[in-house]
Amino acid sequence: MAAEERSQPMPVQPMLQGTPNLPDWLETAGCAIAFSTYETHRLFFLGLGEDGRLKAHERMVQRCQGLCADGTALWVGGQSHLWRFTNTLQPSERTPSGADRLYVPRLGYMTGDIDIHDIAVGHDGVPIFVNTRFSCLAVPDADRGFRPVWKPAFISALRNEDRCHLNGMALGEDGRPIFATALGRCDVIEGWRERRSDGGVLIDVASGEVACAGLSMPHSPRWHRGRLWLLNSGTGELGMVDGTGRFEPACFCPGFARGLAFHGKWAVVGLSRPRGDHGTLSALPLEAALKRAGVSAQCGLAVVDTDSGTVAHMLWLHHTVNELYDVAVLPGVRRAEAVGLLDARALAEAVAIPTEFPN
Repeated sequence: MAAEERSQPMPVQPMLQGTPNLPDWLETAGCAIAFSTYETHRLFFLGLGEDGRLKAHERMVQRCQGLCADGTALWVGGQSHLWRFTNTLQPSERTPSGADRLYVPRLGYMTGDIDIHDIAVGHDGVPIFVNTRFSCLAVPDADRGFRPVWKPAFISALRNEDRCHLNGMALGEDGRPIFATALGRCDVIEGWRERRSDGGVLIDVASGEVACAGLSMPHSPRWHRGRLWLLNSGTGELGMVDGTGRFEPACFCPGFARGLAFHGKWAVVGLSRPRGDHGTLSALPLEAALKRAGVSAQCGLAVVDTDSGTVAHMLWLHHTVNELYDVAVLPGVRRAEAVGLLDARALAEAVAIPTEFPN
């Protein structure tokens, strides 16, 4: 066995189980799904094999959190880097195992450990990310790691203190940030922890005003089809915020909902099991909601029909992984793979042959 092969971490191999029609949905929708977990430092891809059955692929990314699919690229937030993985396959090409998309890490920004959460690509093509440790939205900076571009009005200074646990960001149709979510309206180190059940806020980026208050650990705001959607994670609800600043639940999901991506009328929601070690995700309204539903919290993906407000399909991760962070839909992809950051041989061989020469 080669040295680079011995250095590769063993796969975590959670047992995946989907509802019977999930493969048919992926086939009909014409997409694959990427999702992340910081718990076991993995980036997962879910797609279809040649036999039409679910097939998963994983790669290690240290403290993998935010994801953003941008055409042929996939942005991934890690412990101290913001990575850009680029597809290297032509439409007719396949990997040896049959995948039609191969992501290779081509660009990495060394940001330091700033706890990157949501990522989006702005109107100018520059990635914008939620810098949770410094309570701001930021862009990469070649000299300083990151450059802040916005902070909530109630944050008095940018300090490495995770004051409000700013975590989510929604871009408008013009590619500019319009809303952000935070777990508390706090201006002291980790002050958000005191009101996890009802201290969450949605913030209007342009005005700096709180657009919706009283939320329970909100995550993943997304502007889709003229509406602002978000996950009220502490209640397990996917919903919308109306023009009066009221959260309107659309669907209950059986878990701590975090990570949201849309594909037409479909919403793909990441679900986590509340951890029992220090209570950050426990003692929330979600506990009572699960009890009323007669189920325990699940870890996996829920595919929601937003027209009817029902969970149409589920993917369960039965062991090893308990918490997911983000989800990205990969349109036009049947199955995706990636070259790992620790795979020295594959990285060395990932050379793109130029098709054109400059004049």
